[in-house]
Amino acid sequence: MANYVSVVLASMLKFIGGPLAGVALGLPWPQTLFFTVVGTMISVVTVTFAGHAAERLFRHYRRHPPKLFSRRTRLAIRVWKRSGLLGIALLTPLLLTPIGGTALAVSFRAGAFRILLYMFISSVFWGLIFTLALYQIPGLRGILHH
Repeated sequence: MANYVSVVLASMLKFIGGPLAGVALGLPWPQTLFFTVVGTMISVVTVTFAGHAAERLFRHYRRHPPKLFSRRTRLAIRVWKRSGLLGIALLTPLLLTPIGGTALAVSFRAGAFRILLYMFISSVFWGLIFTLALYQIPGLRGILHH
C-alpha cells in the first residue's frame, strides 16, 4: 500500500516521478501506470476546481505584479493559440507539472470537463510511454534501488 501511495504522491508533483518511483519500488508496470495516472488526476482535479481561489490567493500575496509578457507567458500563449487545450495537455507531462499545466489551462478559462478529459487522455498516453520505456531499460531497477 505504501508503494502505491509513493507513486501517487510522486506523480502528483512531477509526472515522471510516478514511473520512476514504480520502477524503483519494483511494482509491475500496469500498477505503476495506473497509480501514476491516479496521482496526476488528483492534482488536475484539485487545481481545476480550486483554480479560482488559488488565483485570488496568489494575487493577494504576490509582492510585484506579474510580467505580462515574460518568456514563459509568450510560450504559453503561443502553444494555446496553435493547439489550444490539447497542446497544453500534451505538453504538461513533458515540460510542466500536473499542477502547472492545469493552472495554465484554468488561466486560459478552459472548461472543467474539457480540462479533466484532455489531461486524463494525456496522462494515460504519456504514462504508458514513460512507464514502458523505463521498464525496458536494463539495470534501471538496480540503479534506483541503491
